[in-house]
Amino acid sequence: MRVPFMVLMAALLGFLAGCTEGTALNETEVKELVADLSGSDEVSAASIDDRELKVEDEGKTTVYPLPEDEFFVSIAPYETYTHPCEIHSLTGCQGELAEKELKVTVTDEQGEVYVDQLMTTPANGFIDLWLPREQTYTVEIEADGKSGELQFSTFSGDPTCLTSMALS
Repeated sequence: MRVPFMVLMAALLGFLAGCTEGTALNETEVKELVADLSGSDEVSAASIDDRELKVEDEGKTTVYPLPEDEFFVSIAPYETYTHPCEIHSLTGCQGELAEKELKVTVTDEQGEVYVDQLMTTPANGFIDLWLPREQTYTVEIEADGKSGELQFSTFSGDPTCLTSMALS
């Protein structure tokens, strides 16, 4: 889903006005803005940590708070190469498996399944997920007969960029 034109324009007007606090966006609009900026070159830089989205453009930084009950995580499985990452750069991180169909399964410690679907990575090679906060999960990814598994959590201070899952 793409950010409606008016939402994006409101955000950009915040940049032009020199604001450091984001234009008031509801949770859905913030998630749409994240999706729109993921892998884009629409702004100079955009990064997302466990609590906020920071967007830099024309020398100004705008900060948008993330939903209180959901945690953003971006996962880039790899076969040959990767990069270290803690805080995901929506505009700078590049994963190896761009535009690749993956079978993604995410479960919590009690075995509840949160994601179980085929997903295609965009040009940046990352899968973006929004999951409930304060939990530990296991993600399993399969592609072309190779698979990998990684445990991660969504507590305060946890990384939003996971790049250590090798598919073999």
